[in-house]
Amino acid sequence: MYREAFGRRAGLSSSASGVTRHFLNLSDAGSDGLKAILAEALKRKEARKNFPRGKSDIDRPLDGHMLAMIFEKNSTRTRASFETGMAQLGGTAMFMPAGQMQLGRGETIADTARVLSRMADAIMIRTDDHAKIEEMARFSEVPVINGLTDDSHPCQIVADLMTIMERGKSLTGMELAWLGDGNNVLSSIIEAAGLLGFNVRAGCPQGYEPDSTFVEEARARGARIELLENAKAAASGADIIVTDTWVSMGQEHVHNKMAAMAPFQVNDRLMAEAKSDALFLHCLPAHRGEEATDSVLDGPQSVIWDEAENRIHAQKAILMWVNGLIG
Repeated sequence: MYREAFGRRAGLSSSASGVTRHFLNLSDAGSDGLKAILAEALKRKEARKNFPRGKSDIDRPLDGHMLAMIFEKNSTRTRASFETGMAQLGGTAMFMPAGQMQLGRGETIADTARVLSRMADAIMIRTDDHAKIEEMARFSEVPVINGLTDDSHPCQIVADLMTIMERGKSLTGMELAWLGDGNNVLSSIIEAAGLLGFNVRAGCPQGYEPDSTFVEEARARGARIELLENAKAAASGADIIVTDTWVSMGQEHVHNKMAAMAPFQVNDRLMAEAKSDALFLHCLPAHRGEEATDSVLDGPQSVIWDEAENRIHAQKAILMWVNGLIG
Protein backbone atom coordinates (compact mmCIF):
# COMPACT_ATOMS: atom_id res chain seq x y z
CA MET A 1 0.00 0.00 0.00
CA TYR A 2 2.74 2.47 1.00
CA ARG A 3 4.83 1.77 -2.08
CA GLU A 4 1.78 2.15 -4.32
CA ALA A 5 0.92 5.49 -2.73
CA PHE A 6 4.37 7.04 -2.55
CA GLY A 7 6.61 5.03 -4.89
CA ARG A 8 9.80 3.16 -4.10
CA ARG A 9 12.07 5.59 -2.22
CA ALA A 10 10.30 8.50 -3.87
CA GLY A 11 11.08 6.90 -7.23
CA LEU A 12 14.80 7.66 -6.99
CA SER A 13 16.64 4.44 -6.19
CA SER A 14 16.07 2.53 -9.40
CA SER A 15 16.28 3.13 -13.11
CA ALA A 16 13.32 3.58 -15.40
CA SER A 17 13.31 -0.19 -15.95
CA GLY A 18 12.85 -0.79 -12.24
CA VAL A 19 16.22 -2.54 -11.93
CA THR A 20 18.50 -1.27 -9.16
CA ARG A 21 21.52 0.46 -10.66
CA HIS A 22 24.83 -0.45 -9.05
CA PHE A 23 28.11 1.27 -9.94
CA LEU A 24 30.72 -1.40 -9.27
CA ASN A 25 32.66 -0.78 -12.46
CA LEU A 26 32.39 1.71 -15.31
CA SER A 27 30.86 -0.97 -17.51
CA ASP A 28 27.79 -0.97 -15.28
CA ALA A 29 26.96 2.42 -16.76
CA GLY A 30 28.12 1.51 -20.26
CA SER A 31 29.24 4.04 -22.86
CA ASP A 32 26.03 6.06 -22.88
CA GLY A 33 25.71 6.06 -19.10
CA LEU A 34 29.32 7.14 -18.63
CA LYS A 35 28.86 9.97 -21.12
CA ALA A 36 25.74 11.07 -19.26
CA ILE A 37 27.61 10.99 -15.95
CA LEU A 38 30.45 13.12 -17.34
CA ALA A 39 28.04 15.64 -18.86
CA GLU A 40 26.15 15.89 -15.56
CA ALA A 41 29.34 16.39 -13.57
CA LEU A 42 30.49 19.23 -15.83
CA LYS A 43 27.04 20.84 -15.80
CA ARG A 44 26.71 20.74 -12.01
CA LYS A 45 30.19 22.17 -11.49
CA GLU A 46 29.44 25.04 -13.87
CA ALA A 47 26.14 25.75 -12.11
CA ARG A 48 27.90 26.13 -8.75
CA LYS A 49 30.32 28.90 -9.66
CA ASN A 50 30.89 31.19 -6.66
CA PHE A 51 28.77 28.99 -4.38
CA PRO A 52 30.08 28.24 -0.87
CA ARG A 53 31.12 24.58 -0.67
CA GLY A 54 28.33 23.74 1.77
CA LYS A 55 25.51 25.42 -0.17
CA SER A 56 23.06 23.02 -1.78
CA ASP A 57 22.49 22.94 -5.52
CA ILE A 58 19.42 24.92 -6.51
CA ASP A 59 17.41 21.82 -7.46
CA ARG A 60 18.40 19.63 -4.44
CA PRO A 61 17.64 16.43 -6.41
CA LEU A 62 18.43 14.06 -3.50
CA ASP A 63 16.58 16.05 -0.86
CA GLY A 64 15.94 13.82 2.16
CA HIS A 65 18.07 10.95 0.86
CA MET A 66 20.71 9.11 2.89
CA LEU A 67 24.00 7.61 1.69
CA ALA A 68 25.69 4.99 3.91
CA MET A 69 29.48 5.11 3.44
CA ILE A 70 31.42 2.03 4.59
CA PHE A 71 35.19 2.41 4.87
CA GLU A 72 37.48 -0.59 5.32
CA LYS A 73 40.36 1.52 4.00
CA ASN A 74 41.52 5.01 4.92
CA SER A 75 40.30 7.89 2.81
CA THR A 76 40.60 11.63 2.31
CA ARG A 77 39.19 12.45 -1.13
CA THR A 78 36.57 9.70 -1.33
CA ARG A 79 35.06 10.49 2.05
CA ALA A 80 35.16 14.28 1.67
CA SER A 81 33.80 14.24 -1.88
CA PHE A 82 30.88 11.91 -1.14
CA GLU A 83 29.92 13.81 2.03
CA THR A 84 30.18 17.17 0.28
CA GLY A 85 28.47 15.84 -2.82
CA MET A 86 25.50 14.46 -0.89
CA ALA A 87 25.13 17.76 1.00
CA GLN A 88 25.17 19.72 -2.26
CA LEU A 89 22.52 17.39 -3.73
CA GLY A 90 20.35 18.00 -0.68
CA GLY A 91 20.96 14.66 1.02
CA THR A 92 22.94 13.33 3.97
CA ALA A 93 25.85 10.90 4.30
CA MET A 94 26.69 8.53 7.19
CA PHE A 95 30.38 7.83 7.78
CA MET A 96 30.71 4.19 8.85
CA PRO A 97 34.27 2.94 9.54
CA ALA A 98 34.15 -0.86 9.32
CA GLY A 99 36.09 -1.20 12.58
CA GLN A 100 33.26 0.56 14.40
CA MET A 101 30.53 -1.55 12.78
CA GLN A 102 29.39 -5.09 13.46
CA LEU A 103 30.90 -5.81 10.04
CA GLY A 104 34.25 -5.50 11.79
CA ARG A 105 33.17 -8.10 14.35
CA GLY A 106 32.02 -10.81 11.98
CA GLU A 107 28.61 -9.74 10.67
CA THR A 108 28.42 -10.80 7.05
CA ILE A 109 28.44 -8.49 4.06
CA ALA A 110 25.06 -9.94 3.06
CA ASP A 111 23.45 -9.16 6.41
CA THR A 112 25.00 -5.69 6.44
CA ALA A 113 23.52 -5.05 2.99
CA ARG A 114 20.09 -6.21 4.11
CA VAL A 115 20.15 -3.91 7.14
CA LEU A 116 21.50 -0.81 5.40
CA SER A 117 18.98 -1.25 2.58
CA ARG A 118 16.30 -0.48 5.18
CA MET A 119 18.15 2.57 6.54
CA ALA A 120 19.77 4.26 3.55
CA ASP A 121 18.92 5.05 -0.05
CA ALA A 122 22.34 4.05 -1.40
CA ILE A 123 25.53 2.43 -0.10
CA MET A 124 29.11 3.35 -0.94
CA ILE A 125 31.83 0.93 0.16
CA ARG A 126 35.62 1.32 0.05
CA THR A 127 37.25 -2.04 0.61
CA ASP A 128 39.88 -4.50 -0.57
CA ASP A 129 38.45 -7.65 -2.18
CA HIS A 130 36.15 -6.84 -5.09
CA ALA A 131 34.06 -9.89 -4.21
CA LYS A 132 32.87 -8.02 -1.11
CA ILE A 133 31.29 -5.25 -3.12
CA GLU A 134 29.72 -7.76 -5.49
CA GLU A 135 28.17 -9.54 -2.53
CA MET A 136 26.97 -6.22 -1.12
CA ALA A 137 25.23 -5.46 -4.41
CA ARG A 138 23.72 -8.94 -4.60
CA PHE A 139 21.95 -8.57 -1.27
CA SER A 140 21.23 -4.82 -1.31
CA GLU A 141 17.85 -3.41 -2.30
CA VAL A 142 19.44 -0.01 -2.97
CA PRO A 143 22.28 1.08 -5.27
CA VAL A 144 25.83 0.14 -4.27
CA ILE A 145 28.78 2.28 -5.38
CA ASN A 146 32.40 1.16 -5.56
CA GLY A 147 34.47 3.70 -3.62
CA LEU A 148 37.59 1.61 -4.35
CA THR A 149 38.52 -2.05 -4.39
CA ASP A 150 41.77 -3.83 -5.19
CA ASP A 151 40.36 -4.51 -8.68
CA SER A 152 39.11 -1.08 -9.74
CA HIS A 153 38.47 2.57 -8.86
CA PRO A 154 35.70 3.79 -11.18
CA CYS A 155 34.76 6.94 -9.21
CA GLN A 156 38.31 8.25 -9.57
CA ILE A 157 38.31 7.76 -13.32
CA VAL A 158 35.08 9.75 -13.74
CA ALA A 159 36.86 12.68 -12.05
CA ASP A 160 39.96 12.15 -14.20
CA LEU A 161 38.01 12.14 -17.46
CA MET A 162 36.01 15.17 -16.36
CA THR A 163 39.26 17.04 -15.65
CA ILE A 164 40.60 16.20 -19.09
CA MET A 165 37.36 17.31 -20.76
CA GLU A 166 37.18 20.67 -18.96
CA ARG A 167 40.68 21.44 -20.26
CA GLY A 168 39.22 21.24 -23.77
CA LYS A 169 40.61 17.87 -24.79
CA SER A 170 38.57 15.30 -26.68
CA LEU A 171 38.45 11.81 -25.19
CA THR A 172 37.87 10.12 -28.54
CA GLY A 173 41.21 9.07 -30.00
CA MET A 174 43.15 10.47 -27.03
CA GLU A 175 46.55 8.93 -26.29
CA LEU A 176 46.93 8.34 -22.56
CA ALA A 177 50.20 7.11 -21.06
CA TRP A 178 50.30 5.38 -17.71
CA LEU A 179 53.60 5.06 -15.82
CA GLY A 180 54.17 2.68 -12.94
CA ASP A 181 52.17 -0.04 -11.25
CA GLY A 182 49.42 -1.85 -13.17
CA ASN A 183 46.95 -1.27 -10.35
CA ASN A 184 43.21 -0.75 -9.83
CA VAL A 185 43.30 2.83 -11.15
CA LEU A 186 44.91 1.68 -14.40
CA SER A 187 42.32 -1.10 -14.72
CA SER A 188 39.51 1.46 -14.63
CA ILE A 189 41.34 3.73 -17.08
CA ILE A 190 41.63 0.81 -19.48
CA GLU A 191 37.94 0.02 -18.98
CA ALA A 192 37.08 3.66 -19.79
CA ALA A 193 39.23 3.50 -22.93
CA GLY A 194 37.10 0.67 -24.25
CA LEU A 195 33.87 2.47 -23.45
CA LEU A 196 34.82 5.91 -24.78
CA GLY A 197 37.25 5.18 -27.62
CA PHE A 198 40.66 6.36 -26.46
CA ASN A 199 43.99 4.53 -26.34
CA VAL A 200 46.28 3.59 -23.47
CA ARG A 201 50.02 2.96 -23.41
CA ALA A 202 50.79 1.37 -20.06
CA GLY A 203 54.44 1.62 -19.08
CA CYS A 204 54.84 -0.96 -16.33
CA PRO A 205 57.81 -3.05 -15.20
CA GLN A 206 57.71 -6.77 -15.86
CA GLY A 207 55.54 -8.53 -13.33
CA TYR A 208 53.43 -5.44 -12.60
CA GLU A 209 51.16 -5.42 -15.65
CA PRO A 210 47.45 -4.52 -15.41
CA ASP A 211 44.67 -7.07 -15.02
CA SER A 212 44.41 -8.97 -18.31
CA THR A 213 40.62 -9.15 -18.11
CA PHE A 214 40.28 -5.36 -18.35
CA VAL A 215 42.86 -5.27 -21.17
CA GLU A 216 41.10 -7.94 -23.21
CA GLU A 217 37.66 -6.37 -22.79
CA ALA A 218 38.90 -2.91 -23.82
CA ARG A 219 40.64 -4.34 -26.87
CA ALA A 220 37.47 -6.21 -27.81
CA ARG A 221 35.66 -2.86 -27.80
CA GLY A 222 38.22 -1.39 -30.20
CA ALA A 223 40.62 0.47 -27.91
CA ARG A 224 44.35 0.16 -28.52
CA ILE A 225 45.95 -0.96 -25.26
CA GLU A 226 49.74 -1.29 -25.39
CA LEU A 227 51.73 -2.84 -22.54
CA LEU A 228 55.27 -1.52 -22.57
CA GLU A 229 58.29 -2.05 -20.33
CA ASN A 230 59.92 1.21 -21.41
CA ALA A 231 58.81 4.48 -19.81
CA LYS A 232 60.05 6.70 -22.66
CA ALA A 233 58.17 4.66 -25.25
CA ALA A 234 54.98 4.88 -23.21
CA ALA A 235 55.20 8.66 -22.75
CA SER A 236 56.24 9.52 -26.31
CA GLY A 237 53.68 11.81 -27.95
CA ALA A 238 51.07 11.30 -25.23
CA ASP A 239 48.19 13.71 -24.65
CA ILE A 240 47.89 12.70 -21.00
CA ILE A 241 50.43 11.33 -18.52
CA VAL A 242 49.04 9.54 -15.45
CA THR A 243 50.71 7.85 -12.50
CA ASP A 244 49.83 6.69 -9.00
CA THR A 245 51.59 5.62 -5.83
CA TRP A 246 53.78 2.59 -6.36
CA VAL A 247 52.87 0.84 -3.13
CA SER A 248 49.22 0.53 -2.14
CA MET A 249 47.91 0.13 1.40
CA GLY A 250 48.78 -3.27 2.84
CA GLN A 251 51.18 -4.37 0.10
CA GLU A 252 54.30 -6.32 1.00
CA HIS A 253 57.72 -6.81 -0.65
CA VAL A 254 58.07 -3.02 -0.86
CA HIS A 255 61.82 -2.88 -1.51
CA ASN A 256 61.72 -5.11 -4.59
CA LYS A 257 58.77 -3.23 -6.00
CA MET A 258 60.32 0.19 -5.47
CA ALA A 259 63.45 -0.89 -7.31
CA ALA A 260 61.41 -2.15 -10.25
CA MET A 261 59.37 1.05 -10.42
CA ALA A 262 62.26 3.54 -10.25
CA PRO A 263 62.78 3.82 -14.05
CA PHE A 264 59.09 4.77 -14.43
CA GLN A 265 59.24 7.91 -12.29
CA VAL A 266 57.49 10.86 -13.96
CA ASN A 267 60.04 13.66 -14.03
CA ASP A 268 60.73 16.62 -16.31
CA ARG A 269 62.67 14.48 -18.80
CA LEU A 270 59.79 12.05 -19.14
CA MET A 271 57.17 14.81 -19.43
CA ALA A 272 59.23 16.27 -22.28
CA GLU A 273 58.58 13.09 -24.26
CA ALA A 274 54.82 13.83 -24.27
CA LYS A 275 53.09 16.51 -26.33
CA SER A 276 53.91 20.08 -25.31
CA ASP A 277 50.34 20.62 -24.09
CA ALA A 278 50.08 17.25 -22.33
CA LEU A 279 48.37 17.16 -18.94
CA PHE A 280 49.70 15.38 -15.86
CA LEU A 281 47.27 13.55 -13.56
CA HIS A 282 47.74 11.76 -10.24
CA CYS A 283 44.82 10.54 -8.12
CA LEU A 284 46.69 11.30 -4.87
CA PRO A 285 48.02 10.92 -2.25
CA ALA A 286 51.42 11.44 -3.84
CA HIS A 287 54.69 10.12 -2.52
CA ARG A 288 56.75 13.06 -3.67
CA GLY A 289 60.10 12.11 -5.13
CA GLU A 290 59.00 8.53 -5.80
CA GLU A 291 56.42 8.08 -8.59
CA ALA A 292 56.67 11.77 -9.55
CA THR A 293 58.95 14.69 -8.79
CA ASP A 294 57.88 17.95 -7.17
CA SER A 295 58.61 19.78 -10.42
CA VAL A 296 55.98 17.69 -12.21
CA LEU A 297 53.40 17.53 -9.41
CA ASP A 298 53.54 21.32 -8.96
CA GLY A 299 54.40 22.16 -12.56
CA PRO A 300 52.38 24.00 -15.23
CA GLN A 301 51.10 20.80 -16.86
CA SER A 302 49.80 19.36 -13.61
CA VAL A 303 46.02 19.38 -13.04
CA ILE A 304 46.06 17.28 -9.87
CA TRP A 305 44.26 19.84 -7.71
CA ASP A 306 41.45 20.26 -10.23
CA GLU A 307 41.34 16.47 -10.43
CA ALA A 308 40.95 16.21 -6.66
CA GLU A 309 38.22 18.87 -6.54
CA ASN A 310 36.38 17.18 -9.37
CA ARG A 311 35.86 14.10 -7.22
CA ILE A 312 32.94 16.06 -5.69
CA HIS A 313 31.22 16.65 -9.03
CA ALA A 314 31.99 13.13 -10.25
CA GLN A 315 30.43 11.57 -7.15
CA LYS A 316 27.35 13.75 -7.52
CA ALA A 317 26.85 12.66 -11.11
CA ILE A 318 27.34 9.01 -10.15
CA LEU A 319 24.74 9.41 -7.40
CA MET A 320 22.37 10.93 -9.92
CA TRP A 321 22.93 8.00 -12.28
CA VAL A 322 22.43 5.22 -9.71
CA ASN A 323 19.23 6.94 -8.63
CA GLY A 324 17.91 6.89 -12.19
CA LEU A 325 17.84 10.68 -12.60
CA ILE A 326 20.17 10.76 -15.62
CA GLY A 327 21.16 8.37 -18.36
